Amino acid sequence: MVMARPATAGDAAELVRLRGLMLAAVTGTEPPPGPWQDVAREDLREWLAEPEGSLAAFVVDAPDGGLAACAVGTIERRLGGPTNPDGRVGYVFNVCTDPEHRRRGYSRACMTALLDWYRRRGVRRIDLRASAAGQPLYRSLGFEPTRDPTMRLALPGDPVG
Repeated sequence: MVMARPATAGDAAELVRLRGLMLAAVTGTEPPPGPWQDVAREDLREWLAEPEGSLAAFVVDAPDGGLAACAVGTIERRLGGPTNPDGRVGYVFNVCTDPEHRRRGYSRACMTALLDWYRRRGVRRIDLRASAAGQPLYRSLGFEPTRDPTMRLALPGDPVG
């Protein structure tokens, strides 16, 4: 049985490497190196050092060093409503398995650990965006498509990377 462990601040560089792999898989293009990686590493080091923070990451170590897989999630506070009175919502992102380590249950182990973290924190609604490749895993864990359309606005500014 594969066991995921909580990520630590020392895993930040590997989590950013896996994020690059995930972004490449979603967009079809490897993201260029740049300041985004430095900012992401520093943010992860800070967030993962918080004992009861609103971000958690779970990882599986690769047998040859580094990380084989990860799943990262946050807890957001929104205004409550009839179906979610306390307004807490989990958001899962950056689920990735290094191509060399796929089909071994690593992403499932990371996701299971992350979902357990949400349960312990009392979060009952969890959202994510799924790639076509990830949908079977998420469906098997109980995720269902929603009717809510997603829209996005990118405000002009100086992007980090």
